[in-house]
Amino acid sequence: MKIAIAASLIASAAAFAPSAKQASNSLVQSSFENELGVIAPTGFFDPLNLSSNIDEETFDKYRTAELKHGRVCMLGVLGYIVPEFYRFPFDIAPGLPCADVPNGVAAIDAIPALGWAQIIFLIGATDYNGFLGDFEFGKPKLSPEVAETRKLQELQHGRLAMVAFLELLRHDSQNFVQSGFDGMDNLITGLPFLYE
Repeated sequence: MKIAIAASLIASAAAFAPSAKQASNSLVQSSFENELGVIAPTGFFDPLNLSSNIDEETFDKYRTAELKHGRVCMLGVLGYIVPEFYRFPFDIAPGLPCADVPNGVAAIDAIPALGWAQIIFLIGATDYNGFLGDFEFGKPKLSPEVAETRKLQELQHGRLAMVAFLELLRHDSQNFVQSGFDGMDNLITGLPFLYE
């Protein structure tokens, strides 16, 4: 018995001993480890090696897509939270006031097909034409260091919003399939002041 205990102690101590072999990770293999968005503690996080063997132009496309998805998810999180406590006072379709449209996943069936066509057309036209793009008006005059910090913050907020939107969608979908699965009446349970 004492030998088994001693062997397990030695084995557990060996698990924490430094290894002689250097572990390879995406930070060592990447040529983009100095790009904006590389932050501690993860460093350059690319577990699927999507950035290996690509050029700068492709990396810039990936970064633009990440920024766009982050912005869309920031709006999506607001789109989940705001209808929990405020409804717009107009009709989203003739005879369908905003107050009658349920929140989240349940709204998919409530919006008529013509409404979905309008939404998809507006998003497609905006994305294709880019008329909600880069404007000089309203941009603050920032030093290069502050501008770099703000860009990093936007990237971080977008990453957080992508995770938050996925969790809201997962929670709402599960609640849509099985009402009250979590014993909560409201979607946003972490912000109880919304429902007072």
